[in-house]
Amino acid sequence: MFGIIRPCQHRLSRGLREEWTAHLCGLCLALRGTHGQAARVATNYDGLLVSVLHDAQLPAPRPGGRRTAGPCPLRGMRTATVAEGAGAQLAAAVSLVLASAKIRDHVADGDGAFRRRPLAAAATRVAGSWDAAGARGGAGVGFDTGVLVEAVRRQQAIEERTALGSPLLAVTEPTETATSAVFAHTARLAGRPENAAPLAEAGRLFGRLAHLLDAVEDLAADRAAGLWNPIDVTATPAAEVRRLCDDAVRGVRLALDDCEFDDGRLAHALLVHELERAVDRGFGTTCSHPGGPRPQGSHAPGPHAPGPGAPGPGGGFGPPPPPTGKPPLIRGRLAGCAVWTGLFCTCQVCCRSEYREPWRGRRREGWCHKCGDCCDCCRCCDCDGCCCDCNC
Repeated sequence: MFGIIRPCQHRLSRGLREEWTAHLCGLCLALRGTHGQAARVATNYDGLLVSVLHDAQLPAPRPGGRRTAGPCPLRGMRTATVAEGAGAQLAAAVSLVLASAKIRDHVADGDGAFRRRPLAAAATRVAGSWDAAGARGGAGVGFDTGVLVEAVRRQQAIEERTALGSPLLAVTEPTETATSAVFAHTARLAGRPENAAPLAEAGRLFGRLAHLLDAVEDLAADRAAGLWNPIDVTATPAAEVRRLCDDAVRGVRLALDDCEFDDGRLAHALLVHELERAVDRGFGTTCSHPGGPRPQGSHAPGPHAPGPGAPGPGGGFGPPPPPTGKPPLIRGRLAGCAVWTGLFCTCQVCCRSEYREPWRGRRREGWCHKCGDCCDCCRCCDCDGCCCDCNC
């Protein structure tokens, strides 16, 4: 699962969590319907934004916009209400074409196992079939995926002529153009042509941000492997990259303010608040909201839990807690692996809020319930008249 918008469940109200899951599962099932089970691996967090934006512009109740899906292993064999219709179909078509481009990029760079010719040839065939499936799906909702394919081709040409001192935003232009076209098409699909221009601007800036954050997150690995990275090639300072990202976040917010949504709470939560957090996460900086001073990725205690070296209730410094040591083994290696396989295959590792790891019985949080370091951040939004249902 890839994408820069990865909301923690603790930051969304129950209603918005259910909506987010409906769009994620709807995208996954639309991919299956477009090109079979294998295509579901193209499901991504950013692709569901297309479905979210489309539905946000529809009048309530949304006719034919939801259905009950059958049990799924990734939902712990539970049924769920999922999104369907034109928005999910557009999201699936776009996701297939972009996943195809990602595969071709890995093949061109010779990343990892793609250095082997048989695997590279097989991956190229898969990419070709996904391009064709994406084109069919896009045509079904009136969207020409050729604009995405052309952007990928233009991207390669731009990267080949990019050199030291080239403007960084010249490298992000194809991504901006492609994302702008997709966002604007959601307005046409929803019958809201007045939203096409501001959504095109929001999409352009979102594409810029996605490209920049991808480069930031890959920078260390690209340097170690000697791979092409636009930040290094253009010699753009980190402070300038951060400024460009922050400007893009503000621009997306202003563009969304110009849109007319019937229910834009989830779109606002994802494209305003979660976009800010994506930038903080990418740069490893502190939470941008008041009340969230903790660096991302750290394990510093929250404001009500003094840790080692932190002032105690009496003004002194509390000593670190004594080491507890490792709990004793309750299963051997093989038995533990067998139990772990059962937990994984029944999706308890991802879908349960808590489970016990099989070797020492320690409590673990399910992958889908992990909140990382978000819980010390302010859960309120600072916009006037909050519309994102975030418990302000």
